[in-house]
Amino acid sequence: MALRRVKMNIDRVLDKNMQDLVRGIRNHKEGEAKYISECLDEIKQELRSGDLQAKSNAVAKLLYLQMIGYEISWAAFNVIEVMSSTKFTHKRLGYLTASQSFHVDTDVLMLATNMIRKDLCSAQMYDAGVALSGLSCFISPDLAQDLANDIMSLMMSTRPYMRKKAILLMYKVYLNYPDALRPSFPRLKEKLEDPDPGVQCAAVNVICELARKNPKNYLSLAPTFFKLMTNSSNNWMLIKIIKLFGALTPLEPRLGKKLIEPLTNLIHSTSAMSLLYECINTVIAVLVSISTDLPNHSTSVQLCVQKLRVLIEDSDQNLKYLGLLAFSKILKTHPKSVQAHKDLVLQCLDDRDESIRMRALDLLYGMVSKKNLMEIVRKLMVHMDKAEGTAYRDELMCKVIEICTQNNYQHVVNFEWYLSVLVELTKMKSTQHGKLLSNQMMDVAIRVEAIRKFAVGQMAILLENSPVFAHNSQGKGICEILFAAAWLCGEYASLLANPMNTLEAMFIPKVTSLPGHIQSVYVQNIMKLYSAILVKAEVEGDDAKIREVSQVLLNKLPMYVQSSDLEVQERACSALQLMKYIIKLLDKGVSVGEEVAFLFTGELNPVAPKAQKKVPVPEGLDLDQWINKPPAKPVEMKNKASIFSTSKDQGGASGDSEKRRKAKELTEEEMKAQREARLEAQANNPHYLKLLSSPKIKAEVAEEAINVVDIPVETLDLNIDIEISKGIDGLARADRYYQESLAAEKEKKRQKRKKGKKGKRRKGADDSDEDSKPAQQVKSVFEMPEGATAGDSDNDDEGKDDVIKRLDINLDEPLRDDEKLPVRQHRVDGAHALPEPVDGTSKAADQHEKKKKKKKDKEGAGSKKSSKKSKKKSLSDELAEAGIIDTPAKSAVDLLSPPAVSVSAPLTNGVEAVPTPSKKEKSRKKPKSSKHRKDKSLYEVAEGVTTPSKEHLSGTATPTNVMDLGSLNLTNYRTLATDANLSLEFEPRVSLQQPNTLVVAVVFSNQSTSHSLKSLDFNVLDSMNAKLTRQTQDEAVKVPFDLMPLQRNEAQFIFTVKSLSMAQKVKGTVTYILKDEQGSSQQKLDFRLVVPCRDFLVSVPCTADSLSQLLSSDEQLTAKYSKRFPTDSDFKTVLMKLCFYAHAYIVEQMDMAASLYASSIQGHHICFLVKLQGGHISIDGKSSDSNFISSILDEVVELLQK
Repeated sequence: MALRRVKMNIDRVLDKNMQDLVRGIRNHKEGEAKYISECLDEIKQELRSGDLQAKSNAVAKLLYLQMIGYEISWAAFNVIEVMSSTKFTHKRLGYLTASQSFHVDTDVLMLATNMIRKDLCSAQMYDAGVALSGLSCFISPDLAQDLANDIMSLMMSTRPYMRKKAILLMYKVYLNYPDALRPSFPRLKEKLEDPDPGVQCAAVNVICELARKNPKNYLSLAPTFFKLMTNSSNNWMLIKIIKLFGALTPLEPRLGKKLIEPLTNLIHSTSAMSLLYECINTVIAVLVSISTDLPNHSTSVQLCVQKLRVLIEDSDQNLKYLGLLAFSKILKTHPKSVQAHKDLVLQCLDDRDESIRMRALDLLYGMVSKKNLMEIVRKLMVHMDKAEGTAYRDELMCKVIEICTQNNYQHVVNFEWYLSVLVELTKMKSTQHGKLLSNQMMDVAIRVEAIRKFAVGQMAILLENSPVFAHNSQGKGICEILFAAAWLCGEYASLLANPMNTLEAMFIPKVTSLPGHIQSVYVQNIMKLYSAILVKAEVEGDDAKIREVSQVLLNKLPMYVQSSDLEVQERACSALQLMKYIIKLLDKGVSVGEEVAFLFTGELNPVAPKAQKKVPVPEGLDLDQWINKPPAKPVEMKNKASIFSTSKDQGGASGDSEKRRKAKELTEEEMKAQREARLEAQANNPHYLKLLSSPKIKAEVAEEAINVVDIPVETLDLNIDIEISKGIDGLARADRYYQESLAAEKEKKRQKRKKGKKGKRRKGADDSDEDSKPAQQVKSVFEMPEGATAGDSDNDDEGKDDVIKRLDINLDEPLRDDEKLPVRQHRVDGAHALPEPVDGTSKAADQHEKKKKKKKDKEGAGSKKSSKKSKKKSLSDELAEAGIIDTPAKSAVDLLSPPAVSVSAPLTNGVEAVPTPSKKEKSRKKPKSSKHRKDKSLYEVAEGVTTPSKEHLSGTATPTNVMDLGSLNLTNYRTLATDANLSLEFEPRVSLQQPNTLVVAVVFSNQSTSHSLKSLDFNVLDSMNAKLTRQTQDEAVKVPFDLMPLQRNEAQFIFTVKSLSMAQKVKGTVTYILKDEQGSSQQKLDFRLVVPCRDFLVSVPCTADSLSQLLSSDEQLTAKYSKRFPTDSDFKTVLMKLCFYAHAYIVEQMDMAASLYASSIQGHHICFLVKLQGGHISIDGKSSDSNFISSILDEVVELLQK
C-alpha cells in the first residue's frame, strides 16, 4: 500500500499540468495535431487513475483543449467526478469545465441532479456559489423543474452573496421551466426592497428581462419601480428601470404624466451618457403615449433635442450614432423640433464612419418638407459627387429617390425638377441602380400627364446619346435608363418634336451590345414610332416620307434579327414581316396608318405592387398537385465509390487504378513523336503566335522582348462613366429649378413685407403652405387582377416564441394549489405512521366540518348576487389606488364619515399602519353614495408618487377622511420673494422614509412680458440645523432651466435637517441674468426661507383602539400643551383647516369633539383633542417632545385665527 502511494506521488510530480500543455503546443507549431493527439492519450490514462488530483489535472488540460476547438464530450462523466469532489479547488474546476462543455442535451446531466442539489444546500457559501454559477450555463428543463424549489429557498438566504446568485439563476429557471414563475414571483418581488443593493439590482435585472417581452404582466409593480427610480443612485439599475417604464407607458399612458418630472430631473443632473440616452428614449416614449392627453410638452422635447445635439457633436462615434438614432424617434412625433437641426444632420454625411452617414440619411428622409425638398436633394447630390465608394454612392442615390417618392410624391411640387434630378443621376459612376432610375422615369411620366411632353423630350436626348450609356451593359447598370427612354418615346411618340431623329437613334449599331430585354423594348417601340410617323405623314399627304421611313425600317431591322437573344430575334422577325406586308399595301396605294396605329392603341396603367399575390385561385385548382407525373429520383451509379466501403474494396479499386495508370505510361520515343506532331500543328496554325525560326533573330527578338523600359505607356481615361451626361446638350439641370424656387420665395417675402398688416392677417394661410397641392396631379390608378379587392391582406402574423408565450402569465391572480412547487419530504414508513383518532373524535370532527361547510354554503348563496354586481378591480384602478395615476376626489360624505376600524395587530412605533374592519362595523349601514367606493387609504403608495386624493411625499397631503378642501381655497404654496422681474413661491415636502430630508419645491415665475431670465443660481447660508445638498461646499445650485417672458417652472432643492423641535430658517439669494434688447445684466433676489414645524408632519391612518393604547402609555407621550381661542366658524370648517395645516388624521368624531393623530418624519407621535364650547375652540396636544408640540400648536392656532 505504501509503495502504491509513493508511486502515485512520483507519477503526480512527473505528470504534465496545463502550463506544460500550453508550452508544448507553442513549441510544436509544425506538428501540433500529432502532439495534441499524444497529450490526449496521456489525459485518458490520467482519467483512468483513482487519484482525484490527477483527474483534476486532466480536466484542466481538457478545458484548455476545448477552448481551442477540440471535442471533449467523451469525458463528461469524468467532469462530473471532479465536480463531486469535496475540495473547493477541484469542485470549481469541474463546474468551470461543465459550464464550457455541457449543454442541454448532455446525457450525464441526469446523474448530476442530486450532486448539484447537495452543493446548493451546502453550508459552505462558496460551494453553493460555484454550483449556482455553473448551473446557469448548462441548466436544462429537467434540472430546472427538479431544482427550482432549492434555488428559490436560497433567495431567502441570510447571505447577500447567495441571494444575488439565486435571483439571477431564477431567470434561467423561468426560461426552461415557466411554471416556476408564479410560485416564486412573490419572493422575487420582495427582493426589490432588499437592504443589499446588489440583491436589489439583481431582482431588478430579472424582472426587467421578463418584462421586456410581456410588459403588461408587470404593470402592477410600477409603484415599486417608481420608488426605486427616485431613490437609487445606481446608474445601471436606473437604466434597467427606465427601460421598463418605457415599455409600460404605452400600456398605461397616464403613468407617463408622473414620469416626465423625474426623468427630466435625471436628464439635467446625470453626467453618465448611457443613463442620459435611456432617459431621453423613455421621455420620447412617454410623450408619444400621452400626446393625446397633454399635447404641449415642447419644453421636454426641446430639452431632449438639446441634449441629443450634444451627443451628436461629441467626438465619440458611438455617442454620435446613438444621438442620431434617438433623433429619428423624436422625428416621428415632433418633426419640427428635429428639422431645426437639419444642418447638423447634413454635417454627419461627411463623417468617416459609414454607419453614421447611413443613419443621417435615414434622418433626412423624415425631415423633408415641401419647402426644403429641393435644398436637401441638392446638397445630397453635391455630396454624391464628392463621396468615395460605389456602395455608398448607390445608397445616396437610393435615398434621394426614396425622399422624393415618399407618400406618393407628397413633397414634390415641381415634377419637371424631379425628372431633371433623375436625368442628372444618370451620370453616376458604376451605379447598380440603373433599373431603379428607369422605373422612376417611367412612373413619373405615366402618372403625371402634365410633364409627359417634357419627359419625352429628355428621353429622346438620352436615346440620341445612347452610345455613351451602351458601354456599361452590365445587369442593373446605367444602360437600364435606355429601357425607359425607348419605351416612353414609343408610347408617347405623338409628343416628340422630331420623331424621325429618335427613330434613327434606335438603329445606332452600338445598340446591339445592350442587354436583350432593352433591345426587345427598342424593337417594340420602333414600330410605335413608325406608326406615329406614318399617321402624321398620311394626314399631311407626304408619300415620300412614308416611303423613306418604311425603307429605313426594312433595311435596318435585320440588325436586330441577328441578335443572340431569342426574344429580340422573335420580335424583330415579326416586325420585319409586318413591314414587308405594309410595303406591299403601300405599293398598291392603300392607306394603312390607322390600321398600324390601332395595334398600339389603349392606355397602359401601372400594375399594383401586390397584384400577383392577390390573384384569386380558381375553384378546383390545387396548386400543390402535380400536373404531370413527378420525375423519378436519380439512381446512384453502382460503381460509385462509397465512403463506407471496406478496406478490401478500397484495395481492389486502388489496384485497378494502378493498372490503368501503368497502361497509360508512354515510352520516350512515343513522347518524342507526340512533341514533334504538336510543334508541326502549331507551325501550320495561322492563329498561333510564334517566334521567327532563325536563332539569331530569336535571340534579338528575345532581347527586345526583355527590354520593356522603352515601351511607351499610354494613360487610359477610365472615368468616362462618371462624366456620362455632363457633355450632353439639351438635358435639364435641377439647379435651374432650385434657383427659380429661391427667387420665387424671395419675391413672396417681398410681397409680404409690402402688405404689412394684411400679411399678418394671412399668417395662417402662409403656414398652410406645407399642405398645398403640387402643380401637377399624380395619378393613383393601379391595375389589379379580376376578382381581387383592395382590402385583401397578405400580411401573416408571426407567432411569438414558445418560451415567451409560456411566460405570458397573469402574476396578479392568487396562487392555486396545483401551481405550488413540490417540496421534498422524507418518506413516512407505514409502520411508524401516526395513529388515527378514535371513532368518536373523528365523528365529532366530521360533524364540525360539515357544519362549517353548510355555513359557508349559506354565506356564499347570500353573497352570490353581490359578488356578481361587484366587478374585479381593473389594473387602472389599482394604479390609481397606488398613486401612479390621478383619480377623482372623494365626495364630502365619503371623506367626513368615520373610518370602519377595529382592534387590530400590534403597533408599529405606536401607530397601526393598516387597520382592518371588525364584523360589527362591517354590518354598519353606509350612505348610498359610498356604497361601491373603496377606502384608498388602506393601500400602500410608492414613495414620491402623489395624487390629489393622497399625497404621501408632499406637504399638501390632506387626510383621506376629510372633505374636499377646494371650497376653502387653501394652498400650501407660500411666497418666498419677489421683485419686478422674478417671483418665487415654495412648498415644503417630506417623507416618512427619509427622516432627515426636506425637499423644498420652488416655483420660479418670470413676471416680465419682454425679458428672459437665464443662468439662475439658488444658494443659501446653511444653519446649524439645516443644510442645502450641493455638489461642493458653498457652491450655488444651478436651476436647470431658463425662463421665457411670463413663463413659470418648478425646481426642487434638498435640505438635510437634524432637529425638528424648532422652525427651520435660512437666508439665501437667487442670482440670474436679465436679457433684453439692450443687452444682459446680472440681478439678484434675496429671500428668507422659513419652514415651520407643522410641515414635518405626515398624515398616518390610525384606529381608535391604537390611539387609546398610545395615550395610555405615559412613557411615549410625556409632553402636553393646550390652546384656547374664540372663533366664528363652524366646527366642520375648523376641523378641516386643522387637518390641512397640521396634516392630521381624524381618528374619531362625536358631535363637537374630535380626536386627531399625526406623525413626524422622525417618529414623533402627535395627538390632538379638539372641542367647540361656547364659541371657543380648545385644542389639547400630546407628544414626546414639548418644544415640538408647543411650536406646532402655536403655528396652527395662528393660522386658524386668520
